[in-house]
Amino acid sequence: MAPVPESTRPVRRSGRRGPRPDKARRSPGPDPARLARAAAARTAVVLPPITYPEQLPVSARRAEISAAIANHQVVVVSGETGSGKTTQLPKIALELGRGRTGQIGHTQPRRIAARSVAERVASELGTPLGEAVGYQVRFTDTSSDSTLVRVMTDGILLAQIQRDPMLLAYDTIIVDEAHERSLNIDFLLGYLTNLLPRRPDLKLIITSATIDSARFAEHFGHTGADGVRVPAPVVEVTGRTYPVDVRYRPLDGERDMVTGITEAVDELIGEGPGDILVFASGEREIRDAADALRTSLGTRVTDPRSPGAVELLPLFSRLSAAEQHKVFEPHAARRIVLATNVAETSLTVPGVRYVVDPGTARISRYSKATKVQRLPIEPISQASANQRSGRCGRLSDGIAIRLYSDEDYAARPEFTEPEILRTSLASVILQMVAVGVVEAPDDVARFPFVDPPDTRSVRDGVALLTELGALAADEAGRVRLTATGKALARLPVDPRLARMVVEAGRRGVAREVVVIAAALSIQDPRERPTEQREQADALHRRFV
Repeated sequence: MAPVPESTRPVRRSGRRGPRPDKARRSPGPDPARLARAAAARTAVVLPPITYPEQLPVSARRAEISAAIANHQVVVVSGETGSGKTTQLPKIALELGRGRTGQIGHTQPRRIAARSVAERVASELGTPLGEAVGYQVRFTDTSSDSTLVRVMTDGILLAQIQRDPMLLAYDTIIVDEAHERSLNIDFLLGYLTNLLPRRPDLKLIITSATIDSARFAEHFGHTGADGVRVPAPVVEVTGRTYPVDVRYRPLDGERDMVTGITEAVDELIGEGPGDILVFASGEREIRDAADALRTSLGTRVTDPRSPGAVELLPLFSRLSAAEQHKVFEPHAARRIVLATNVAETSLTVPGVRYVVDPGTARISRYSKATKVQRLPIEPISQASANQRSGRCGRLSDGIAIRLYSDEDYAARPEFTEPEILRTSLASVILQMVAVGVVEAPDDVARFPFVDPPDTRSVRDGVALLTELGALAADEAGRVRLTATGKALARLPVDPRLARMVVEAGRRGVAREVVVIAAALSIQDPRERPTEQREQADALHRRFV
């Protein structure tokens, strides 16, 4: 295998080597002097008095939550989306004095949620974003050493583990939306399981919808003096919810998904005032539904002064921050928000009284036969359907229209299968080797995942990384990262695409191959950024 070019070769850092959670590590830890300076900067931060919105259910339980955090290393906070867990837990931790010796790391499964959560917490604390509260997502970091609460995607925290294996930069970790059970979340929870005994000062707060709280509590439990397994404490946050009238309007041969959505919206508009949240599988489906609704509603969409005016708003992760903010801005006309499943648990869209649920979502799935990762549209689980219908029962009585039958709903699985059981493990194995928690393929099976992965998937992942030249094994069967593997581990894309980029750099064609890799890394390369549609169209015309 050819050497890795200097531009992609990992930078060597000098310094003391820190231990990994279960044995000596190969990765250097952070600079102790810098950690001390950062702690001093945070200690000097003066916050205004912390208050809690009385209307949020979590506010009524903050004394119980505070006591649980003070007395236990791990606490599970359970409650539905909209209860205030995400925005109020960092404030409770701050009142306990957390965030001073180390930061409060607050992970989110999506970039859109990381930005909006940081903005909300900063606003409630009365501090500018980027000072006491900041956020970090790919390509954007508004935090600093004096930041007390750093909101980030879970992938950002996993990348930091390579530089700070003991997570010494943090004194508290909040893993939000753990019930989503993404590959990143499961790896992070497993890593923290090993780390916590070595970091008794580190607090872990896990938030989950009620569907999975007992599983997390058991996973992070401990064996008592009498030999009986004691689960981690669970604080359930339940608030007032209003009745939701669930109506089934299954599609037939003559009514496709778009037609079903427009008919459901027409039905709900006749029910009275209130915003409508329409779920869709992806950006293309959102655009198709929006076009159909513009045709169906006519001047009510195009003329804001017309009687019964309606505003259409998309909501998905790739939107710009300005476009995403429109959903949360005050408005006079009725809104129809067309959203992917980011609105299912990650965000609470205000003012929603009605929901349209087509019953599908794009689910990442790995084919063991073809060795290909796909993103097919599949029926959602009962738990996801209930999450969606629950979006409209927060402020008043709501109505949810499901574009499938009640028999179809009853036949669906109760929960969504964890991503670790249905996706390629090459990326996570690469990261596990990079941070030093895996030295042999069998170590993956012994890693404390909440749900252990299939052994065949582990073999396939190791085989792929070996084929890419990322892993090499010695005579004892221990695996290590090659120079190429270290370069791949630093790139936040599929290992196969990362290998293309690394090799392209060596051959001097990185500019051309990066375009190909970018096109292969998204669902549809023809998608146009909403805020740059004209520029994208102009560039696309070159290929017509």
